Formats: sequence, structure tokens, C-alpha cells
Amino acid sequence: MKRLLLLGALFAGSALCLQDVSTAHGGTYRGPGDTVPPGGGGGGGGGGPSTPGPSGPSAPGPAGPSSPGASTPGAPGAGPGNNNPTTGGDAGAADLTLWQFWWGFNKEPYLNLKSKIHSDNVQTGSDDFFLGLGEQDQAKDSLRPTDAVIRDQVVPALKKALEKETNNDIVTGCLIALAKIGDTVDEKGKSEFADIITGFLDDSNQEIAETAAVALGILGNEASVPILVSLMKDEPDGRKKVGSTQVSIRTRAFAAFGLGLLGYSTSDNAKRQDIAEDLIDILESPHFSRRDIKVGAMTALGLTPIDYLPADATVPADATVEVPEGESKNRQHVLSRQAQIAYVLDYFDPEKERANKDTRHWFVRAHAPIALHRLLKDAPLEAQALKEAAVAKLMQAVSTHTKEEKEIQMSAAIALGQIADADADPIDATIRAELKRLVQDGEAQVRRFALVAMAQAAGRAGKGDNPYEGQTQILAELQSQMSKGKSGLRPWAGLALGVLGRAQIDASLPPDSSSVMALRTTCEKEKSPSEVGAYCIALGLCKDVDSKDTLLEHLTENFVGSDDARGEAAIGLGLMEDRASIEPIQEVVKGSQYKPDLLKQAAIALGLLGDKALVPELVQMLKEAKGLATQAAISSALGAIGDSRSIEPLIEMLNDDQITETARGFAAVALGIVCDKEPLPWNTKIAVNCNYRANTVTLTGESGTGILDIL
Repeated sequence: MKRLLLLGALFAGSALCLQDVSTAHGGTYRGPGDTVPPGGGGGGGGGGPSTPGPSGPSAPGPAGPSSPGASTPGAPGAGPGNNNPTTGGDAGAADLTLWQFWWGFNKEPYLNLKSKIHSDNVQTGSDDFFLGLGEQDQAKDSLRPTDAVIRDQVVPALKKALEKETNNDIVTGCLIALAKIGDTVDEKGKSEFADIITGFLDDSNQEIAETAAVALGILGNEASVPILVSLMKDEPDGRKKVGSTQVSIRTRAFAAFGLGLLGYSTSDNAKRQDIAEDLIDILESPHFSRRDIKVGAMTALGLTPIDYLPADATVPADATVEVPEGESKNRQHVLSRQAQIAYVLDYFDPEKERANKDTRHWFVRAHAPIALHRLLKDAPLEAQALKEAAVAKLMQAVSTHTKEEKEIQMSAAIALGQIADADADPIDATIRAELKRLVQDGEAQVRRFALVAMAQAAGRAGKGDNPYEGQTQILAELQSQMSKGKSGLRPWAGLALGVLGRAQIDASLPPDSSSVMALRTTCEKEKSPSEVGAYCIALGLCKDVDSKDTLLEHLTENFVGSDDARGEAAIGLGLMEDRASIEPIQEVVKGSQYKPDLLKQAAIALGLLGDKALVPELVQMLKEAKGLATQAAISSALGAIGDSRSIEPLIEMLNDDQITETARGFAAVALGIVCDKEPLPWNTKIAVNCNYRANTVTLTGESGTGILDIL
């Protein structure tokens, strides 16, 4: 089931207006009012935010402010042969520079809901903790679904539905749920779930077929690699699997993303080398009419890290190595991590784009910095020369006189923040200084990304006697931007202070007291519903319990006309683990049946607080809900706080043909969330620190059709 986009548009002086849109493969919240950025490099089908409509089941995450206007036109669609990416929408489209978009794509590691819901521990500071019940009764508080329940109840129900159902909402919801649950292989290495999922590749419904392709990647069975390669490359075996004379563009792109997920999960370096080589084959192939496949391949390449050569190996700065006899020409790029990084760096080089104009395009290059920062993560000394080369190219891309497209500049700013740290090393100090300059002089979105990038770099420990030497300067700059910067930058600066404060906490350091005080004061005084949430979430990230009264007032009194601001205040309370807020947040959930975004966010807050009391009530609400938006929000809420008690009623819903197919699809999605084998949503790997502005319709697109729109 793809996600439905919920702009949640507030018409001037009117209430929330929800219009019908078709459902799509169960998706996840990504931005304001559940809007996603317009389709960019797809080249076919536009992909702008849809008109206001109810949202599909979504992963935990706060909704952002609504976009005004009776409709929100998407980016103009391009014909199949149009190679020109469309990166902007009409004047009435959502403002993609809003901070809520960044939070929507990057929130999952901060929320980390599974650890809260399935924790066996009583929350530190709770009444039970101080009553000494932290050890004796902690097992009673753990309601994680057991393997027996999942195998004996959930899996048979999903398989039964797949055997008899044809509705795309139910089928895709069940496929993704099975993939997230995962299975074990037999003595011959065969996976039952892989066989089931593969059987849907030839479905006549494109949505089901492409969902099956990425589900193989989510499942993580290495035996699926040849299938995904043949799909991505449109080879005879792939065509046979889909039962057609060619594999569709969308299925090929989804297969590329699936390969990246497998490359991320496998511990077999040889397998990663094979996957990376196939991805490079795609990147080196002639242009397609749409960018989706190559963007998928570049994204996947960044998720498939090959082992570094050993410390005693001699590697030239360009990481060139001799290709073994009989290997393809692209094998040279996957013999080591050094060679892999060197390839991506070469691909990013604008001079190389001009020299390879038939195979390389700036829009695909815009995703290379994201792949670079993922591959350079924790780079050892042996890769120092490549790190320096990467930084030089990224700095060139954002320089004062750069001629690079703005999407490339955005990606470079993001990557610089991921590569740098807080010590006095000249390269790190130079990066921090450049990010500071970008905040002053950069393109609108680059400025915003640079604020967060500064915070991320300053929160990362460097080396030497003072690993945080550059932190003070960055804190001062962020505080200045929050208090004196341009209006659009202030909430970004506030959120960035929260990101930095959370990094300090994670490093067992106290958050900077002056920053917390500044956030607290700003949050108290802020009157704008579209901005106050940034400060609420930032205070939550800093775990500033002294601001809880302010956030409670924002939740219950100050912003009663804004579901978004109230929901973000609830998230802040959840992040700071203020258990005294449980009861008022529970009341918000109970009173929000017709306020889907607020219901969803309040339920997430309860999940963060470890409260599971409303699970039975939410299940009953889902049974009785008639509106699509309400069904979506309740399913999302069950995913946020769901536990073993929700299994039986959700299975009953999936099997109940007296209720709508949409509601049954939501039940399947909720089962997949509750029983997920991974601690974070699977597409977090792709979403975190990505450049969502360099978008294609298969990355995150219109009507929830992208890889990041699947729950």
C-alpha cells in the first residue's frame, strides 16, 4: 500500500478539507501535512505534491504545517522522452524550504520508537522506578510480539490474504509486512518468503509488481540478488520474471533500491562487490529517458560499502588498481572501498560529466555527494587522501563562483556536514567555516541544510586533546541565527541547536546551557504555529524537562487552532521523556478521532513515553473509523505504540471482508510495523541525510509513489 499524501491544506478561514485520492503502497510521513517534495529527475510524470487528501498509514513522525490554498499543483509532468528534471512546482505548491521536511526525513533515529515500545525497563524517573519496580515488574511491561505469535498467527494471516486477495492495498501491504518480518532459509538456502514475493513480480498491477521488487531487498535474502540485477538491467531473466518484453522503468528503479538494501545488510564482502559492480554498470550505461534508474543505482551504491584495503596496502590517491584478467572494466571500481570512493568522486567531477555527456547527467551527480558521505563514514587513515580529495570537490561545488546546479550545492552542503567533525584539524575547521559562509550567502535551501550540517559537524567528536574545539563557535552562530537571522532560517537554527544538543547527550555530555536557555525563551515567546514546533522538538532533543510546562501549554492552550503545532509540542514532551505528560496526551488522542495528524503525533509521543495503555482503544477506533484519513492516522498510531495486544484484532480486521479493502490494507501495514525485524523503519537507511530536493518520482513522488513513501 503506497502512502496517500496528506497536504492537510487549511483553506483561508476554513477547517481541514480532506479530498479522496487513491491509495498507494502504504507509506510514511515525510513533511508538512504529509507532503513530499515534487518529483525531480524522473522525467516522466512530474511528481509534485498532490491536492489535499487523506493520508495512508505512515511511520511515526510529526506532521508539519498545512499549505494554504484550495489546491496544490504538482510540478508539470514531462513526457517519457523528456530528459529535463523538474525540481520545482507551481507558485501554489508547498514551501519545500520548511524545516518540517528535514525533520520528516531524518526523525527516525531520534525517535527510535521500537526501543521505547519494546523496552523491558521501566523509564528512569518514573513512579515505578522510584518505587523499586524497575527489576521485579519490568517483564510485565514488555509486550513485544513473540516469535511464536508472529510465526503462528501473523504470517499465516498475511499468506492467506496474498493467496486470495487482488486489491492492491491489501496485497502490497501484505508483501511489505512479510518482508519486514523476515524468514529463515532452509538447508538449501531457499527462502519461503522470497518465493512468495517473487511470484508477484509479474502482476499486471504496476504498483504490486514494483512493490515486490523492493520487498525482496527489504527481506534481505542474498539469493535474491540475481533476480534484482536482472530486473534492474532489463535482462531476459528479468523480463521473464515480470512476464513482459521489457521491465518497466519503475520496477527497474525499485530493483536498484532493493539491491542497495541487500548491499547494506549483507556481511559478505564479495557479494557487496558484485552488487556494486552491477550498480556501476547502470551508472555507466547510456542515458535513459528518465533519471530514476540511475538515481536508484547511485543511492544504492552509497549503501553498499566494500571493505577497505588493509593498512599496509599501498594505494595511490586516485585508488587506481589493476583489474584481474577476465574481469569487466567496472570491476576495478569495486576491488576496495578506496576504489569505490574514487569512482563516485570521479562521477561527481563536473569535468568528467562533460567528457561523458552520453552517460552522466548533473541530476544523477546531485546524488553522488550523499553516496560519498555514506561511504566515507568512519574512514581510516588509509583513506585520508580520498577524504581530502572529496572535501576539495565538495567545497568547489559550493564555492562563491560555482556554476553547479542548486541541487548539487544542496547535496554538497549535506555531505560536508557529515564528513567534518569538531576538532581543530585544518580540514574540519575549513569545512565548518565554509558551512558558516553558506548560511550567509548560499541559495535558500543550501542555507538551511548548512545550518543543520554545522550542528552535525560540531556534535561529532574529533581527535586530539580537545575533540570539540570548534563547538563553541558553531553554538554561537546557531544562537545568533535563531535570534537575529532571517525569519525562514530561525526555526532551522533552533532545530539545529536541538540536533547538536542531542549529539552532546549521546556523547554523555550535558547540552550547552546557554543554547537550551535560548531555545526555552524563544519557544515561550513564539506565536507562529509553523515555527514553534521546531523549538518544541529541539527542547525535546535536549531533554530539557524544565520547559515541559511551556510545551504542555502549547499542546493544550496556546495553539488550539493548529493541530500541527500541538502535535509537535507532544513530540517534544515525548522526546524529553516527561511521563507526567502521559495523561494529557492520552486525552488528546481520545479527542482527535477527526484530527488525524494530531492523533498520529500524540500517539507517537505516548510511544516515546513507553505508554501502551491506549492500544485496545485504538484498535476499536480503527474498527469503527469510516474516513480514510482517520483510518490512516489510527494505523500509524498503532504502529507507533502497537504491541502484542494489537495482533489479534488486526488479524481479525485483515480477514473481515465486511469492512473496506482500504481498512484491511491498513491492518496489514500495521501488522508489519508491529512485527518488524528491524529497530528502525527500513527506508531510514535511504532517507536520513539524503537530499530530498533532488527528487525523482521513484524516490518520493506524487500520490506516494516513491521508495521513501512506502511504509
